[in-house]
Amino acid sequence: MLQQAPFTLRQRVAGFIALTKPRIIELLLITTVPTQIVAARGMPSGWLMLNTVIGGTLAAGGANAVNMYVDRDIDKVMKRTQGRPLVTGVVAPREALVFAVAIEIVAFAWLWYWVNLLSAVLGVAACLFYVFIYTLWLKRTSKSNIVIGGAAGAAPVLIGWSSVTNSLDWAPVVLFAVMFYWTPPHFWALAIKYKDDYASVDVPMLPSVASLKTTAGRILVYTVILWGLSILFSPVGEMGAVYLVSALVLGGVFTAMAVKLWLDPTTKRAMQIFTYSITYITLLFGAMAVDQFVANVR
Repeated sequence: MLQQAPFTLRQRVAGFIALTKPRIIELLLITTVPTQIVAARGMPSGWLMLNTVIGGTLAAGGANAVNMYVDRDIDKVMKRTQGRPLVTGVVAPREALVFAVAIEIVAFAWLWYWVNLLSAVLGVAACLFYVFIYTLWLKRTSKSNIVIGGAAGAAPVLIGWSSVTNSLDWAPVVLFAVMFYWTPPHFWALAIKYKDDYASVDVPMLPSVASLKTTAGRILVYTVILWGLSILFSPVGEMGAVYLVSALVLGGVFTAMAVKLWLDPTTKRAMQIFTYSITYITLLFGAMAVDQFVANVR
């Protein structure tokens, strides 16, 4: 039996970076900075934004690395995850766990020292929720896994707001709800494509245990609620016309696409929604930032 050649340093470093799921972190950070701008009613300190982003990246990365450690048994079976570092062997399980815990500790210390204690607590709380509630409990036992588990992905808006104000109020709570209701249609749309993968490892992701029509119906319901919450943020967050018009148009397009999927449920339409959902959340939060800049020019 041929022995596999040792991995290069570059491959090893890339493997540890992959443990953090950089693309997911990128999406989370898209929501953090605009939230900071809204909370500050303008551009906050550059150092504050940088340190919040660094701390948030470490916190989310640690949670994602633990997720890969726990799910390494099913990742080697599912086709879309067979290239992950714990499956290929570029990173050993023990190394991954130590790495995850280490950067989570650094994240807490970083946010506490450079930002504030509330933000540090929120960051670690989101990690614990993602690991213990979603990964270890709900993911393999409930078809509502991503619905409840999505709360962890909504935490960056709370961290962004608290980093500026050192407090929370109704505006960040509504933003939290926006992210909470955005997550299921975003993830279910992708899961439709990989429903057989989830079924092969007995993970009850909604598309793998319900019909495509049922899943499309759920996506539509959550998208309508999301649209309403995004509009609600306008008066609660004291936003201007730029944000309100953006929320109305972006949510309208999202809802129209969800209606089309419900009327004609296909994998192709589901992937179109998945792609648009990323564009949607990017533009929506971008509109929040632009709205504040426009308001400050007046």
